[in-house]
Amino acid sequence: MQLLSLSVVDVPSCAPDGLANALQRPEAEQLASLLKAVADPTRLQLISLINSSNNSEACVCNLTEPLNLSQPTVSHHLKVLTEAGLIEREKRGTWVWYRLNQQRWQEIAKLLNL
Repeated sequence: MQLLSLSVVDVPSCAPDGLANALQRPEAEQLASLLKAVADPTRLQLISLINSSNNSEACVCNLTEPLNLSQPTVSHHLKVLTEAGLIEREKRGTWVWYRLNQQRWQEIAKLLNL
């Protein structure tokens, strides 16, 4: 049996640069709400479906079938993403269309320094 040696990990160099400075409580709460909103597999799928659609926007009517979920369930997840400001909605006739809010996504990218 061969023993493996462990190397020392420099934790600060692995942490995202966006967390290099201490966060104030209001900023931490705002970022936590953003991260909570995307910390769901269905919502991540919705985001990817919207972003990969024509013109990076999708109608709610086109989001239920790929997820194999009911319209009320999809609408609930879209509402959570909208309230977090991660997607924007626009009513066109009887349908609602969704697109990503690029500014809010930049906040997450800044946090993770992507």
